[in-house]
Amino acid sequence: MLLATDIRLTAAQSSLTGRKHRNEDCLGFYMPEGNLLATKGAAGLIADGVSTAEAGAEASQYCVSEFINDYFDTPDIWTVKKSAQKVLTAINRALYSRSHEYLSTTRGYVCTLSVVVIKSRTAHLFHIGDSRIYLLRKDGLELLTDDHTTPLSESNSCLSRAMGMDTHLEIDYRTVELEEGDTFLLSTDGVHDSLEPSQMKRIIQQADDLLSACDSLTRAAFDAGSTDNLSCQLITVDELADDNIDDLTDKLTRLPFPPELEPGMKIDGFLIERQLYASNRSQLYVVEDMEEGGRYVMKTPSQNFSDDPAYIERFIMEEWVGSRISNAHVVKIHHPNRAKHFLYYLMEHIEGVPLDEWIAANPHPQPARAIEIVKQIAEGLKAFHQRETLHQDLKPSNVMVTPDDQVKIVDFGSVFVAGVNEIFVPLERDRILGTMNYSDPVFRLGQNTGTKGDQFSLAAIAYEVFTQELPYGDALERCEKPQHLERLIYIPADRHNAIIPVWFDRALEKALSIKPAERYDTLEHFMHDLTEPNPEFLTPRENTQQSSSSVLFWQLMSLVWFTVSMFLLIAFWMS
Repeated sequence: MLLATDIRLTAAQSSLTGRKHRNEDCLGFYMPEGNLLATKGAAGLIADGVSTAEAGAEASQYCVSEFINDYFDTPDIWTVKKSAQKVLTAINRALYSRSHEYLSTTRGYVCTLSVVVIKSRTAHLFHIGDSRIYLLRKDGLELLTDDHTTPLSESNSCLSRAMGMDTHLEIDYRTVELEEGDTFLLSTDGVHDSLEPSQMKRIIQQADDLLSACDSLTRAAFDAGSTDNLSCQLITVDELADDNIDDLTDKLTRLPFPPELEPGMKIDGFLIERQLYASNRSQLYVVEDMEEGGRYVMKTPSQNFSDDPAYIERFIMEEWVGSRISNAHVVKIHHPNRAKHFLYYLMEHIEGVPLDEWIAANPHPQPARAIEIVKQIAEGLKAFHQRETLHQDLKPSNVMVTPDDQVKIVDFGSVFVAGVNEIFVPLERDRILGTMNYSDPVFRLGQNTGTKGDQFSLAAIAYEVFTQELPYGDALERCEKPQHLERLIYIPADRHNAIIPVWFDRALEKALSIKPAERYDTLEHFMHDLTEPNPEFLTPRENTQQSSSSVLFWQLMSLVWFTVSMFLLIAFWMS
């Protein structure tokens, strides 16, 4: 995938032991190259070991080194916030565990930590303790962090939060939109407690370069009487990724769109056998690799969008996202060992039919067979979610079923990747709305409900597999405003298929709620209730006005119904 990496940073740092017997501060800066810079950014860190802790120096070194090692190994489609918080949580637990090991002779792996991650046109700040992050922009020096300290007297205070202090990590997070020329100052209290902000600003502005500025800051703090270690880091944004729309279009259109393809034509060593599908957005062809052998499906972009950079970016992203999902129930992307001369990508060829055709050919499937289809779709969908990717257009025509009932999700055209969405591009990204009757209706009204949106789609498919109908009939097609959604009425599945148990229908109804907050928190919970009776779904739907004796009656009946349902469950799935 084409990712913007045209950002230039300059960094320097300085650290002095000062008047203490050892240096417990630690600093680090790492700026990767290529796509990793685009997806993860560059990171600057400063840590200060707590002087009253025995292993403060070891804690600060561990924080800096482990963050740099682990953060850049997180999935490249995770957001900065998710990646950093997961890494910091693991580091915090490791420090706390070291301090509380039964046989350990060293206690107090505790330190402050401040991190700046610069990605695209945004700085992401993570902070805990009393080290600090400042922003020097034009002629102003702004403090961006709050000290986590508790006053003990007029002249003394203690840390209220730090890495390794507690099992629960509460770390501050904020973002700053960048401008070229911005300079971030990271400092420990040995520096900023001894110098006024005006002094620090003047030293930085008068220095010949960042390294001499860092040296001057630590030396000035020492000369001012600081009794602590003295450390600081400066990071300047020299150039931001700032492609204009013409530059981006040139990059995106380096590969031309293929011409209209017909059976018998050849492209890059692939023989076109037949067309599988065509719409106003793309085409699918079955092709044979004449050089390496094998049969694949080729997806090509529509000529309707040959001058649309947003469309082209999304098309390129489809292949990139698909390449990062490996699951038996998601189609595999194929990368041939030769250069491409046109814009397209290849997928494994699946012998089978789309699920909508399977549903039409199996109007009364055995429940055990039908639920197995749904379970496989759920497994494929979870693979998307594990990679922080939302499908957003799950529907029967995007699911293939083989003759032996193996299922694969085959489309990446509407996916949303939070980590990629953080990357700046000078265009309004292509936003594909899901298909009516299957996609989350509130998504079409402008809300992104995350994984709960895909849950709605899965439940709609499950409903149709078992009933041949849709849970709201054709009413979703007419919903254009929020008030339209409020008038929707769920149609119980057993009206279409009398053998469907009440607990199964109630699980579908919950996952298909128009209000996302009322759906399941996880896909796993939904599938659990779809395959095992939930006792809460065995009670009558309306029981809010019952007397206490009536409530007791229904509680006893629920127990009886649950016992009976366990026997019926076996019969239902075996029928």
